[in-house]
Amino acid sequence: MNDRPEWTNLPDLAARRFGGTVMRATDELFAEKENLINDWVPRHQPETFGPKGQVYDGWETRRRREPGVDHAVVRLGLPGVVSGVVVDTAFFKGNYPPFVSVEACAVDGYPSADELSGWETVVPKSPVSGHTENFFPVEPGRRYTHVRLTMHPDGGVARLRVHGRPIADPGLVDLGALDLAALENGGEITGCSNMFYSSPSNMLAPGLAAHQAEGWETARRRDDGNDWATLRLAGAGVIRLAELDTSNLKGNAPGWASLSGSVSDVDEPDAWFELLPRTRLQPDTRHRFVVPEQREVTHVRLDIYPDGGLARLRLHGGLTERGRKEFTDRFDSSR
Repeated sequence: MNDRPEWTNLPDLAARRFGGTVMRATDELFAEKENLINDWVPRHQPETFGPKGQVYDGWETRRRREPGVDHAVVRLGLPGVVSGVVVDTAFFKGNYPPFVSVEACAVDGYPSADELSGWETVVPKSPVSGHTENFFPVEPGRRYTHVRLTMHPDGGVARLRVHGRPIADPGLVDLGALDLAALENGGEITGCSNMFYSSPSNMLAPGLAAHQAEGWETARRRDDGNDWATLRLAGAGVIRLAELDTSNLKGNAPGWASLSGSVSDVDEPDAWFELLPRTRLQPDTRHRFVVPEQREVTHVRLDIYPDGGLARLRLHGGLTERGRKEFTDRFDSSR
């Protein structure tokens, strides 16, 4: 049974694989600040000692002997509206901070950590437990580009996860030629038939998948059905080119796939129309297909036959007039 908050299903805006980086920390004597945004689940090998003590897959500061706090500044890989923060103290049992707080700010351009300003509290000073995922819901508000984690007064944190919805700056995107499905542009998975091995949101991540776990993969089907995923595009648009990437999926790629479109978020069979007919796929291959049915869509359904997964799904095209308004309004309303 999964009792994690629903907002943890949203993308981790701070993740290294999305371009996040830890810009600065007040101290990292025992364990490096960069570990905070590692993509993998924290790891630990007991009695593995280096010159400064037990090696930790996390960020750990020295014991303070004077008043003060330690903090780390993170530039989000995907600027967006934050819905919740996870402060994971995995394997920090006698050395975790008793309290933490989180602030966020929104800035243009690429300032240094010293140049950041306008910090707003998103998680007030709150108690945390050791060797635990500590969940802090955040009331969604404005769009942020950076966060600052503060430990009161010191200690160690394995991971910082900042879950939310990415919001792209329309001034930095070509609205006539973009990936309408990309997370960084505002694409979002709305449903799927199965996510046994990994989430379908992985298909919308930037860059190429480094290995099999960085894509979407379903369990093996033992019936006569097929697996599927649905997504809402970054805005209403016309898809001209579809990329279905099965890289790293060698014995578990789908045999075929198809794409359907809709201009409604109502999941009714007659609301969908064909974009790409059922088409044969090859394992470990980046397939590119011209979309023959070029009409306005807001939602897309990917069907794979019978099961398997994709590393990436790219839907290249342009926003319509309605889509451009949606895209810019989303950004303007979050400032």
